[in-house]
Amino acid sequence: MNRKKLLALNTSSSLIFQLTTIICGFIVPRLILQTYGSEVNGLINSITQFLSIIAFLELGVGAVIQSSLYKPLAEKDDKEISKIVVSGQKFFSRLAKILLVYVVILMGFYPFIAKSNYGLLYSSTMILVLSISSFAQYYFGIVNSLLITANQRGYFSFSIQTVTLILNTIACFVLIKLSASIHLVKLTTSLIYLIRPLILSIYVKRNYNIDWKIKYTGEPIKQKWNGIAQHVAAIILDGTDNIVLTIFSGLQAVSIYSIYNLVVSGVKTLLLSMTNGIQSLMGEMLAKNELEKLRKFFGWVEWSIHTGTIFIFGVTSVLIVPFVAIYTAGIHDANYIQPVFSIIIVTANAGHCLRLPYNLLILAGGHYKETQSNYVVASILNIVISIVLVNFLGLVGVAIGTLVAMLYQTIWMAIYDSKNLINWPFKKFLRQFMVDMITVIIIVLIGKFIIIDDFTWLNWISYSVKITFLSGVVILLINLLFYRIYVNAIFKKIVSMLNRKDK
Repeated sequence: MNRKKLLALNTSSSLIFQLTTIICGFIVPRLILQTYGSEVNGLINSITQFLSIIAFLELGVGAVIQSSLYKPLAEKDDKEISKIVVSGQKFFSRLAKILLVYVVILMGFYPFIAKSNYGLLYSSTMILVLSISSFAQYYFGIVNSLLITANQRGYFSFSIQTVTLILNTIACFVLIKLSASIHLVKLTTSLIYLIRPLILSIYVKRNYNIDWKIKYTGEPIKQKWNGIAQHVAAIILDGTDNIVLTIFSGLQAVSIYSIYNLVVSGVKTLLLSMTNGIQSLMGEMLAKNELEKLRKFFGWVEWSIHTGTIFIFGVTSVLIVPFVAIYTAGIHDANYIQPVFSIIIVTANAGHCLRLPYNLLILAGGHYKETQSNYVVASILNIVISIVLVNFLGLVGVAIGTLVAMLYQTIWMAIYDSKNLINWPFKKFLRQFMVDMITVIIIVLIGKFIIIDDFTWLNWISYSVKITFLSGVVILLINLLFYRIYVNAIFKKIVSMLNRKDK
């Protein structure tokens, strides 16, 4: 299968998975809010975030493993692939054992640091239930998934995830309607997710010549510890907010945050799904020293991601508060209408996506050690600003911390790429950023002029269609003015595809 077909297959399967994630992601939390209340929803999200702290100990090794596999996979070097995979599996098996110890410790201290009305037994058993799938992921699944993704076969992994996600949603719906306890609901989820690593393990055994007993001297994973800063920063940027809110604001604030995050993270993952396969393709081009092809490809990637991000997040900034108002209708134990917070959290997540083309290039090139300082500074900014502002501004304070860190990272990475790897001119980033700002300002102004009359699903759908259509027109006109070459190329591609169908 050629590069274009693999990229299309990985992208489409990832997109289907992310769409399924978004749809299922809205169904289950709504059922939990209705049946068990905001505090239980906050408790689940809080514990999930605390469990993800163990990912700190992954130390970025996963990303380095994937980068290390590009060259031996391109050269079909089964011996080198086996060394990297076996070394990686040893590392993650140790991490799984550490997770078990961490879970026991967390069961003891979490009930005393969280602002919660739930007792030790209730919270501790919830932690135990939620940790099952995390253990399976580290012990059985991560290395196999990294190998498959590095080999541009991520579509298989995405398909398995889509199926288990649908099964989980059906099971949760049935159990909640039968008035099952929340512990039983979440235990069922963990057991269903055990299917994923088991199937991946079978797939790798049948499709790769991995010698699990191979002996090696020295470390086969080059730069094994150089991804630490990147990894820690990613965990902090994704997880700081919930943890800070749990300690300083309580579980209702965590629940409010989780509902808005449900929307923006769904939009973000939808965008990210369209980039799956890009890093491995860039990695292959760099491994083969195809720099001219890579420059041309990167130009398309930068423009596509920026344009898609501004369109999707611009529309989201207008639609999110009316959506949350309808989604949480009838839930009165917390105030879910937070317009200022919504704008900041949407902007912060848009920043995460805007930095993506530059980050993908850094990861594909294996420039972990050279970019560590950027991740360290971003982590410090996020933690310090969030803790300082949460007592004064609550939800808005933690969102500001994330926003500042994301903006810093985006600009820093763009400058780094302009001086290294493929020497991408920084002035191209500045031009793109200017176009982004003009576009999003016009989209927000459109939202100010078109007002939703009544908060019902039918009215919201009609409102969202109008906003999306007008925003699409704005995006098209602005890009025809500033990026006519890319727009014309897309139109020619569409016309060519239609002509082939007619024949």
